[in-house]
Amino acid sequence: MAPRCQSVCALLCLWLLPGPGGAAVLGELHSALLDPVSGQVSVRPGLEPGAIAWANFTDRIASTGWAYLEVTTSEQYNDSLQAYAAGAVEAAATSQLLYKHWMNTMVGYCGPFKYDSGYCRRLQDYIISNLLWMEAQMETGRDPEYWHQVRLALLQLRGLEDGYNGQMSFPTGRFSVNPLGFLLFQMGGDLEDLEAVLNKSAVSRALGSGSCSALVKLLPGNEELLVSHDTWNNYQSMLRIMKKYSFAYRSNPQGGAFIPGATQAFSSYPGSLFSGDDFYILSSGLVTLETTIGNNNPELWKFVTPKGTVMEWLRNVVANRLAESGRQWTSIFSKYNSGTYNNQWMIVDYKRFRPGKAVVDEQLFTVLEQIPGLIVSRDKSKELFQKGYWASYNIPYYEEVFNASGCPELVKKYGDWFSFDMNPRAQIFRRNQSLVTDMESMIRLMRYNNFKEDPLSKCKGCDPAYNGENAISARSDLNPANGTYPFGALRQRPHGGTDMKVTSFALVKEFQMVAASGPTWDQVPAFRWSTSPYGKLLHMGHPDRWEFPTVFVRWG
Repeated sequence: MAPRCQSVCALLCLWLLPGPGGAAVLGELHSALLDPVSGQVSVRPGLEPGAIAWANFTDRIASTGWAYLEVTTSEQYNDSLQAYAAGAVEAAATSQLLYKHWMNTMVGYCGPFKYDSGYCRRLQDYIISNLLWMEAQMETGRDPEYWHQVRLALLQLRGLEDGYNGQMSFPTGRFSVNPLGFLLFQMGGDLEDLEAVLNKSAVSRALGSGSCSALVKLLPGNEELLVSHDTWNNYQSMLRIMKKYSFAYRSNPQGGAFIPGATQAFSSYPGSLFSGDDFYILSSGLVTLETTIGNNNPELWKFVTPKGTVMEWLRNVVANRLAESGRQWTSIFSKYNSGTYNNQWMIVDYKRFRPGKAVVDEQLFTVLEQIPGLIVSRDKSKELFQKGYWASYNIPYYEEVFNASGCPELVKKYGDWFSFDMNPRAQIFRRNQSLVTDMESMIRLMRYNNFKEDPLSKCKGCDPAYNGENAISARSDLNPANGTYPFGALRQRPHGGTDMKVTSFALVKEFQMVAASGPTWDQVPAFRWSTSPYGKLLHMGHPDRWEFPTVFVRWG
């Protein structure tokens, strides 16, 4: 959908973000302006006429666990200026959270206190080589739509860095980004695989570690289609921002139509220019989401190279902006497979959903899986209608992906926990999905963790037998530190389900969702830093106790 032509002042009435209890409040405003003499961009507080981009930021982390950010750009300026200015105003609006999130999650990663300098040098060389290769592709003039969006994403990142550092200088020629700066925020998922490829002495990801649960659910009579996602992450990552980007970008450098995914609403983090979870509501009518499937076959790492590939976070951004259908999304995303941040992606095209109708539109639901050297995608609309649901829980669905990624060996060694059908979450989803009849029951399932009483949470080879990882929303912090566990994901860790998001046919049109922040707490004790085993971990800006209500996220 093309953004409508509106002046900055005309948009003021739309800048109402959700506050406690659903009340709307006007947040902190910033505007990015162009100096007509110097040609440089500057950022000022407030709402300024003639702005290239403007941001509205409201911090409600203390009361809801979420901050809210809306960034909008003006079509009166070229795409490059819009992108750089969008990054700059986001930096100005969120600088305090950005600093705290960096300190909590990235300060020791190849920074002044790095502990694996050999890996860090290899990583820096890899990233620089990849950036140079992408820059060369931008200059060839081939596939201009694709590389235009890559360039805009990197310009937005440059604007974020410059805005945060207070050194605004719009690049007029070739430009670069710091390979070990805020780019690392974007590459969080990619880094997990690059650590294995580049022989990091201690990789971050524990064997079997889950990274998200997802459920696409048709309600009885096909009256509604709900799409929900739980992020699983390290608890230090829990400074969260709900974002809405409205960018007036064109489809190619010479102009053309506005991009289909011009407006996007998504759960995110300070300093992240995409979701990272990932969960997106797009103006194209698509909702896109994923859960990580990883790769456990070392033979496939040979396909991970800095040349000829684009990092997953960027391919994600480009596909979300350019695609109008699930088929287009998978086609765009499949280009330049990096083999990093290997996920199962689900693309729901709400334009093709007819409430109350039993008609199956073959382009309603598409599923893609990526591992190094292989991407498989197919339309799964008929299966969704036949079963009434699609569940995703970090294990490959497609047989060729399952086999190639090393899963059969894990099943042979550790048992059904690594199988697609008998994994604990697979069984819980299969048993409980029929209980979902409305939004409330969907939320209840996606926050479900009753591991001490649910027989499906039982862990073979574990002592104690029941495990907080084996639930729809994990709570690995509740596993005893002195327990016995067959592999790393089942141990006590500061890791688990850190949020819940759900949207519907009724909500998607206004980029709305229902969300909860923090580890689940309705059937288990609420997480509290001061009484947990992890109180000494850096968690600047975090509330102590994570017991927040579910909120309705709306944008004016």
